[in-house]
Amino acid sequence: MSTILAQELVGLLSAQGKRITTVESCTGGLVAGAITAISGSSAVFDYGFVTYSNTAKTRLVHVPQTLIETHGAVSLQVARAMAEGALREAGADIALSITGIAGPTGGSADKPVGMVCFGLSRSGRKGEIITEAKVEQFGAIGRDAVREKSVELALSWALKVLS
Repeated sequence: MSTILAQELVGLLSAQGKRITTVESCTGGLVAGAITAISGSSAVFDYGFVTYSNTAKTRLVHVPQTLIETHGAVSLQVARAMAEGALREAGADIALSITGIAGPTGGSADKPVGMVCFGLSRSGRKGEIITEAKVEQFGAIGRDAVREKSVELALSWALKVLS
């Protein structure tokens, strides 16, 4: 499924003359991997960020440490900041971010295993940055399944926004 979505996304980005970047935590680069598995993806993808640790989030895409301390790494606020930071750093037209708890450990009552936050930033017509964020509760369906569903959701979301 993610191969088909990635192929559609690469085609759409190419047709629009746009570039994408990714900044991933719990998926560890799987979205970037899905995109770059498509022939011709080098026309739309320069690089992505794997920001598995909080230090990486602050150092690579400039998520404020205070934001992480206040809301936690798995939050809509951090997903939003990750996407905005990646967009600026990569000079892309669109950025996807993912931060979540894939499990099987690491969850809490407030942030259970299977909770994943997504961010999407894009350049507006007047050069402003437009950012959206959303959360998905996949449940404790297994680490691999949470990661796979996260990739599919991110790719689908990008396709919807660009269409």
